[in-house]
Amino acid sequence: MMMDKNAFFDSIRGQMIISCQAVKGEPLYEEERSVMYLMARAAKMAGTPAIRTSSIRDVEEIKAETGLPVIGLVKIQYPGYEGYITPTMKEVDDLLAAGSDVVALDCTMRKRGDGKTVNQFIQEIRDRHGDILLMADISNYEEGINAWKCGVDIVGTTMSGYTDYTPRLDEPDYELMRRLAADVDVPVIGEGKIHTPEQAVKALETGVWSIVVGGAITRPLEIATRFMSAIEAARGGRA
Repeated sequence: MMMDKNAFFDSIRGQMIISCQAVKGEPLYEEERSVMYLMARAAKMAGTPAIRTSSIRDVEEIKAETGLPVIGLVKIQYPGYEGYITPTMKEVDDLLAAGSDVVALDCTMRKRGDGKTVNQFIQEIRDRHGDILLMADISNYEEGINAWKCGVDIVGTTMSGYTDYTPRLDEPDYELMRRLAADVDVPVIGEGKIHTPEQAVKALETGVWSIVVGGAITRPLEIATRFMSAIEAARGGRA
């Protein structure tokens, strides 16, 4: 059953959605079984209103564990596709079958292996699945405006700094959050490089509807490396 859009938006407004993801090559990824439902359990206990996760199995297990709304995506790299977040209709179909309440997809202007534009892909999803909730993962202002005009329900700043034409910042892209929040009339979710509670508060102060925090909470290798790097820098490389 499709989630009530307004009820979902109300539940996440001013809140932090927690991203619980592990892909191949990461310490918390297990081929035979997933442990992400445990991260999602902790996230629910902390009070998050929703979970963002990748892979079909994690969508299913996290929904079963938490009962929370899930923003689902699939990370997969196809030849000819520069984007890797839910790039084709197969992933959209699979996510909906698994129970994703929101489907997140790459809405950058990068090359698609099927030769279609992202605008065409969004329209095909609407034609096939109707009024499902779509979250556009974008990297700059123009992509955010384009996705909004194409009729997505949520615009997320997820890809800022992760395309070769956006700046690599050491902090969240507050300016992108601020501009999109002011200029589009659908919820904007601030996401990307939110590493501290202070940055989370500052991101919400840009006017975005809500934020997503992932690596700072649910990726232990990333967290440990950040601490180790800071200590090493403070020591000046001394043994």
